[in-house]
Amino acid sequence: MADSKGSTVAAFFDLDRTLIDVNSGTLYARYEYENGRIGAGQLLISLAYMGLYYLSLVDVEAAYAKALAHYRGETSDSLHERTRVWFDRDVAHRLQPGAKAALEEHRLLGHRIVLLTSSSQYMAQTVSSAWGLDGWIANRFPTDEQGRLLGSIESPFCYGPGKVTRAESWAVERNVDLDASFFYTDSLSDLPMLLRVGNPRVVKPDPRLRREARRRGWPVLDWGQAVAVAR
Repeated sequence: MADSKGSTVAAFFDLDRTLIDVNSGTLYARYEYENGRIGAGQLLISLAYMGLYYLSLVDVEAAYAKALAHYRGETSDSLHERTRVWFDRDVAHRLQPGAKAALEEHRLLGHRIVLLTSSSQYMAQTVSSAWGLDGWIANRFPTDEQGRLLGSIESPFCYGPGKVTRAESWAVERNVDLDASFFYTDSLSDLPMLLRVGNPRVVKPDPRLRREARRRGWPVLDWGQAVAVAR
């Protein structure tokens, strides 16, 4: 097996509806509701935003900032631990068969395996630890001197073009060649990153991305089955 730490090729993976078969945000909103941290109205609003997000019909950064404001003042450590507990209960078993196969194949090829997601740093850290990824790129939340969230998001927002900016910075620091690298996603919002890598891969995409993939001749995958997909 090659050493992924020194590889110039990376395989970037989106999380929601790509590695896992659902939007993790809906699961987390329900978890927070079950534990009394948000009310029924907030739950309904969150679920509505998730539906609009899937259709790219909402200002994602604004919606994200509004949701994050609810956690202003909480400690980063408490959110990280809460995320870990929730992940173990509601998310860990949702890794898609094809995603597991792809992770294993890239690992055998010696590629760096990287989570590239609009989710939080807490989710990204938890996923990377659980599934043995080499790195993660996600939204980070600044804290005060006591480690309490300020309610803001580190710029650039890790979504759409922001994913490309962050991935390029990550790649430069590690001598990774994006033109030789892979990116797997389900969403049209990730089109900028799909165009940036040399090996775009589309996983059970939304309708608009499916049309775009067919037009460009990109591989369209269904990870409900364990099929080798890296090459």
